[in-house]
Amino acid sequence: MAEITAALVKELREASGAGMMDCKKALAENNGEIEAAIDWLRKKGLAAAAKKAGRVAAEGLVGAVAEGNVGALVEVNSETDFVARNEQFQGFVSAVSRLALAHGDIEALKNAKHPEGGTVTEKLTTLVATIGENMNLRRVQRLAVGSGIVASYVHNAAAPGMGKIGVLVALESTGDAAKLQALGKQLAMHVAAANPQSLSIAEVDPASLERERAVLTEQARASGKPEEIIGKMVEGRVRKFYEDVVLLEQLYVIDGESRVKQVVEKAAKEIGAPVKLVGFARMALGEGIEKEEKDFASEVAAQLRA
Repeated sequence: MAEITAALVKELREASGAGMMDCKKALAENNGEIEAAIDWLRKKGLAAAAKKAGRVAAEGLVGAVAEGNVGALVEVNSETDFVARNEQFQGFVSAVSRLALAHGDIEALKNAKHPEGGTVTEKLTTLVATIGENMNLRRVQRLAVGSGIVASYVHNAAAPGMGKIGVLVALESTGDAAKLQALGKQLAMHVAAANPQSLSIAEVDPASLERERAVLTEQARASGKPEEIIGKMVEGRVRKFYEDVVLLEQLYVIDGESRVKQVVEKAAKEIGAPVKLVGFARMALGEGIEKEEKDFASEVAAQLRA
């Protein structure tokens, strides 16, 4: 059997783009022959990706893109933050973000044609085999308005249009597009910081409101006040709840004085046309994913034994 040297592994890795351990195994399986090892890696590409699919992917990037009256957010996960800095991974996130402008459904996006050929899913599978980590196109959100603009903002940006938090804000207006974009960008920065749960009071989830009201009522009763006073206390605290979770009712983080709805009203006067904040979307990387607690030393030892 041919000796599998580090130089041979390096040569195969550069030729195939596959991970180091995969290259080492491919050479071992093919008596050190580069061409045969490349074919072996190509044949095993899907199997390698499937093997990695069981690993938790909670890192990665959120991509955000807006063009005129439409915008989109996507979340693409990887196992490590290191991969989020990989140019191939960033290129994939960028391309998929743009595709999401026309595909607001996750399944439609996964089956969309990738600019480099094949479907988005097929391109991701190839990327998994090349980089050597499990990856997942987890979710997509799309916003559009008939007349007006959609603005985007990325917080903790790793590259243009992608980072840890992505936000879209949709403004309906016939006013100046540049001024609307400036307003939309500031409102998107507010959404990134304040994390509202709904646009207006009317859109607050009834079940969420009832749970909050029940908690507030019990807290008020614990004070020993009369029922008529308790009712007023609860309503006051519900108003505070709205100010915490409803975008239009929140205190604007940029000036710390105005309500968001007042900021929009003031901007409409300056723009010279009615402005309506009709929607927003906020996507934070990894929210809702249960992350594994890893023993780093054990992880390294396991890789050395592979």
